[in-house]
Amino acid sequence: MLTSKQRAVLRGIASTYETIFQVGKSGISDTLVKQVEDALRKREMIKMHVLDNCPMDAREVAQVLAEKTASEVVQVIGNRLILFKRNPKEPVIVF
Repeated sequence: MLTSKQRAVLRGIASTYETIFQVGKSGISDTLVKQVEDALRKREMIKMHVLDNCPMDAREVAQVLAEKTASEVVQVIGNRLILFKRNPKEPVIVF
């Protein structure tokens, strides 16, 4: 569980990140979950965009992906979301 100070630090770091995934009309597929897991293992934090034609809103997408990847939702603003999962072996982001 992240504290509010840790979330604030992560939000600041994520402001410079590029969006690397988009969720569209097909919603959340097994392939997307696998790609998100791989990206979180490598980067620890990713930024995603939920397209307007997606059947779910950004908050729902964030919750489902967080559950399926065992990650934490850092922030959801509009159609963008940020997920974080610490890599226990090789941490990239240190608090």
